[in-house]
Amino acid sequence: MFSICLSSAVHAGATVSTSNDPSVSVNGQLSALFGQEKSEISRLEEGDLLRLVVPQPSNAPVQSATPSKRNKPQVSYTKAWLAAQPAPKASEDLKCLSEALYFEARGESVKGQFAVAEVIMNRVSSPRYPDSVCGVINQGTGRKYQCQFTYTCDGNPEVIREKRAYTNVSKVADAVLRGVSEDLTQGATHYHTKQVRPSWSRKFPRTATIGVHHFYRQPSRVATR
Repeated sequence: MFSICLSSAVHAGATVSTSNDPSVSVNGQLSALFGQEKSEISRLEEGDLLRLVVPQPSNAPVQSATPSKRNKPQVSYTKAWLAAQPAPKASEDLKCLSEALYFEARGESVKGQFAVAEVIMNRVSSPRYPDSVCGVINQGTGRKYQCQFTYTCDGNPEVIREKRAYTNVSKVADAVLRGVSEDLTQGATHYHTKQVRPSWSRKFPRTATIGVHHFYRQPSRVATR
């Protein structure tokens, strides 16, 4: 955009004026300035003129529509919070995870149930284990006491008799599958109750103790198969 040097124009007008009436001098200066501006505008191309009067799009980055962590649903590891959660939508992953929590941790606290579910999800994310919820839970099933989760290979029928307990663990499973929960076990891939001490627990670093379970993370140098 062009510019006009007002100071030099005023100075030039003052040196040639012969009138003692200041309004005459000022009016003459304004007329000269407006005439110069009109002349300069007439030289502009149409596109240049539009750029002067039409706002140009901002180069500021567009904010992502992805919700921030502050918008993440808050979880409270209480029975009251769990009771307020809606019934989850049925899916194969939900069924497998709910059954695992029912048979492995239905007597645990809500936080303890979340922690057990977290171990399963950590295994799903690990290249050492099957890459699905049901695959992780059923790994080794068919060989008595050679499976990863005892209830799947102990020879006892898997009958759900406590409907209310199953409803509660289903809500825990749904929350975990939706990514609502926090990291409670620091990446644990194993757990056992306080009443037992499997041989691997002497080699794996313990990461947490929640309720009646100790949690462990598998070292990278130890193979699972």
